[in-house]
Amino acid sequence: MKLKLRTARPEDMKQVMDLIRELADFEKQPDEVTIDAETLVKDGFGSDPAFHVIVAEAEDTLVGMALFYERYSTWKGRALHLEDLIVSEKLRGKGIGSALYAEVMKFAHEKGYKRVAWEVLDWNKGAIEFYEATGAKVFPDWRVAQMDAEGLKKYIESIS
Repeated sequence: MKLKLRTARPEDMKQVMDLIRELADFEKQPDEVTIDAETLVKDGFGSDPAFHVIVAEAEDTLVGMALFYERYSTWKGRALHLEDLIVSEKLRGKGIGSALYAEVMKFAHEKGYKRVAWEVLDWNKGAIEFYEATGAKVFPDWRVAQMDAEGLKKYIESIS
């Protein structure tokens, strides 16, 4: 299998959506995906893109992707957030994820970012071991906090 890594194009977003749905299934949250390919195109390919995507392509099919965006650390300065690194289930274990991960880290290094951060589920032992083997720190004592659109609405109503 010949693998090509490249920057995603708008026309890739339908296949990116397939990978996103596959990840949601893997993470046991298939009903949480509410975005669509059109939104990805609008948000990622305008004059002020909200994210970057590197895709892994084999035989004209996307078999993996890494989506990341800039954030800011009050302790470190400019940082990247790796939102998702996805490899199609049938092709895991073939080095595609490692190649995508390396591309994101090269991008961050070349652009002078001070940190790359991401979340990993505590039961995804293979990913945790991989990240730690690359020198990443996986913090067991930090918890992810989120507020969805409905929570935002309720909170704003409660303080208004």
